[in-house]
Amino acid sequence: MDAAQPMEAEQRTSGEASTSGAAQEGPSDKPIVVLVIGMAGSGKTTLIQRINSHMHQQQLNGYIINLDPAVSHLPYGANVDIRDTVNYKNVMKQYGLGPNGGILTACNLFATRFDQVIQLVEKPRSPPLQYVFADTPGQIEIFTWSASGQLVTDLFASSFPTVVLYVVDTPRCTAPQTFMSNMLQAVSILYKTRLPMLLAFNKVDVSRHEFALEWMADFEAYSAALDADASYAATLSRSLSLVLEEFYDGLRSVGLSALTGEGMDELFEALGECAQEYQQYYLPELQAKQQRKEALEQRRRDKEMARLRTDMAGKASLQDNAGAAGDSSSASAAAGSATAGVQQQQQSQVLEEDGDEEGSVDLNLSDDSLGSDSYEQKQ
Repeated sequence: MDAAQPMEAEQRTSGEASTSGAAQEGPSDKPIVVLVIGMAGSGKTTLIQRINSHMHQQQLNGYIINLDPAVSHLPYGANVDIRDTVNYKNVMKQYGLGPNGGILTACNLFATRFDQVIQLVEKPRSPPLQYVFADTPGQIEIFTWSASGQLVTDLFASSFPTVVLYVVDTPRCTAPQTFMSNMLQAVSILYKTRLPMLLAFNKVDVSRHEFALEWMADFEAYSAALDADASYAATLSRSLSLVLEEFYDGLRSVGLSALTGEGMDELFEALGECAQEYQQYYLPELQAKQQRKEALEQRRRDKEMARLRTDMAGKASLQDNAGAAGDSSSASAAAGSATAGVQQQQQSQVLEEDGDEEGSVDLNLSDDSLGSDSYEQKQ
């Protein structure tokens, strides 16, 4: 991803001047990252628009990231927009994918450069950032159950206080079974991300959310709402309500309207409480997880180093044995050469002695021959 594009968008949208000489921010000074997740039609994008308007009214310094490559129009100005980097329609044509496959692949491609987004958020500013809102794709499973969604969540959670804002379409949840479907989706996201979660019952201007709060707090009230339905799904929903009772107890919720702006103050107050919960419970767990990971990595390195040392010691032993064998063969060869030299020298001496003896015999014969000749002449 080209880092210049997010920077230009940042200057265009927020108009903030960066301060390179600012002091390093502490953990409490870091902005609160809010991952806005919800089913299609729950009103996430409209809610982000309302949140952006509220931050401008309250003079809160915020940052908005759009992670939905398929949205045709954004009613707010995004500081970082995935559409500036990846065109999901071109991805569909290039790889022969359908709409969901194109969105998923576009998110995966964008996630490979998400470290640049983290650097933009970490950049010192005056005044410093207070909130970062990330608008996720409407196909909820594309973000929550994909590798790119997990990567984005982990990168945010390891650097900033991170909260999951789960947006619920309140009018559609008036049916008990639809309400249970939303709660099951919420609990799955909670256990998948292991981050503080805030339920945002949207569209309270159309249908109030008090019925949902009553169902979450009172099993009998939810069971009574299911009495008119004797199907297997209703029985299953009744049983699941008992299972989720503990989940409801530790869950925060707010009612709001993206259209009218109702509940915005309560939303930001609840986000602050979730950030404190992150600092108190989730951050120590995350640090312990990182320490365990580093310990496992260190043990792996030590094991590899021990194996390397053993291999090097084995090779050195083989080289020493080979050197000793070479020295022994050299000594044997030298001894053999010396023995051969002595034998050759002895043979040479024997030949020389024989030669001397042959020489003396010839001389005597010559004298005899001379004497016999002279004798014959005298005769």
